[in-house]
Amino acid sequence: MSGYPEREAAVLFKGNPATLLGSEVKVGDMAPDFRVVDNGLQPVTLATAAGKIRLVAVVPSLDTPVCDAMTRQFNQDVANLPDSVVVYTISVDLPFAQKRWCGNAGIDKVQTLSDYQDRSFGLNYGLLLKDLKLLARAVYVIDENDKVVYVELVPEVTAEPNYAAALDAVKKLL
Repeated sequence: MSGYPEREAAVLFKGNPATLLGSEVKVGDMAPDFRVVDNGLQPVTLATAAGKIRLVAVVPSLDTPVCDAMTRQFNQDVANLPDSVVVYTISVDLPFAQKRWCGNAGIDKVQTLSDYQDRSFGLNYGLLLKDLKLLARAVYVIDENDKVVYVELVPEVTAEPNYAAALDAVKKLL
């Protein structure tokens, strides 16, 4: 995974500085493309939900308490949003584990996607934790024209994001 920019001490992981690989994506940028897979191993890219608003929650692993809570909270928060909004949670968990977790958690509004194959989301969005090969915690809102309108890179990977701010960004696009 060499050749990607390194952002030293970009976030903390359990209080320790962590290096992220890839360039930072900022508000106003065009969303970089990516290739992840859904729970059936089918590819999902930025274009898969073209013309829709995308709320993208990025987590290290669904099998951790904060990631579990974050995905459940977004699943609850987006229950009444229109079909013009797509909600993804992206991690490097295997698709089979994601499917099992969603079934056990009753997740039905958030689509879990896996970046395990080539880490393209993590690298293209500058979220790949160099030493752990996990994704840092972040939230993006991408409008129907593929423009990034909201970014929160959570400074401490083990902390929760600002749910209200992310939902407000989505609602402003409706």
